[in-house]
Amino acid sequence: MKRFLAIYLGSSESAAWKRWHAMPKAERAKRERSGMEAWIGWGEQHAASIVDQGTPLGKTKCVDSGGVSDAKNAICGYVIVEAESHETAARMFLDHPHFSVFPGQSVEIIECLPMPKT
Repeated sequence: MKRFLAIYLGSSESAAWKRWHAMPKAERAKRERSGMEAWIGWGEQHAASIVDQGTPLGKTKCVDSGGVSDAKNAICGYVIVEAESHETAARMFLDHPHFSVFPGQSVEIIECLPMPKT
C-alpha cells in the first residue's frame, strides 16, 4: 500500500465561501450539522484506508532565509490515507463533503514517497 497526503483547499475569497456566509445563521447551522454527519460517514466508509484523520488547519507562518513571516494559502486541513494507487486514493474524495456540502474548493492528493537512503 502507498500513502497519500490529502490536502483540503478553500479560500475565504471564493464565491462558494461568500455564499456560505451570506446564508441565514439557522440555515448555515443546519448545513454544518448535515455536513459533519456526512464527513463522519465518509470517514467511516474509508476507515480502513485512513492512517491519520488529520485536522483543520489554522494560520500560517513562513520561514525562509529572511526569517519568519506571516503567510496565507488555501490549505485548510489534511488527512493521510493508504491506497493501492494514486488514482484509487483520489477516487476516495469524489463528492467529499469538504466541497459537496461545505464551501471548500477541492482536495489535492499527493503521494508520500519514501525517504531516500544515504
